[in-house]
Amino acid sequence: MSSRDAILASVRAHLPKQACPIATVPMFDNDSPTDLLTSFGDALKQMGGELLVSDPIDPDAPVRAKLMDAKIVCSRVPEIEGNMYIGAETSPADLAGVDYGIVRAAFAVAETGSVCLTEAELGVNTLGYLPQHLIVLLDPDDIVPNIHHAYRRAEFSRANYAVFQSGPSATADIEGVLIHGAQGVRSLSVLILKRPKLAGDQQLS
Repeated sequence: MSSRDAILASVRAHLPKQACPIATVPMFDNDSPTDLLTSFGDALKQMGGELLVSDPIDPDAPVRAKLMDAKIVCSRVPEIEGNMYIGAETSPADLAGVDYGIVRAAFAVAETGSVCLTEAELGVNTLGYLPQHLIVLLDPDDIVPNIHHAYRRAEFSRANYAVFQSGPSATADIEGVLIHGAQGVRSLSVLILKRPKLAGDQQLS
């Protein structure tokens, strides 16, 4: 028996015999904000992100204004058209030349100003990091109060990959100068926009 096998056998032999139930963790709802959207926007701004509020008449106008000078736009949402598309043949490195990536958040966290993105939203995970700028669409109904609620979301049991992004990439390690885009996107903007209704959805009366 190797030393490794001997150590593992000893560990298994001395495992606790009594079943230990998982501790119940509270949701910490006592301090939950009453206005999740406002709290999310404030936290996002503190992290260097920008909150865009859609116009009822022209919902996509804030995004189109940002895309005016963009050459390569990779959109993963039906609301906004891009000129680069992710397919089965797309490799992670292919996203390096993208000016703007556009995705929809699975949900967001008011406490931290974070948006949650999984492989379902990104298509290729590097879409969240390699573009110069990232625009995220967010349904206000998809904002949860805090991280404790976030970890209860079904996305974590379904997804192979999930990430919380809170603002653009930033570092201040070198001479205390804040630099955006050092290890990821240079800007992160969140557009508040309801999810499109799926075919067959009916308006509740």
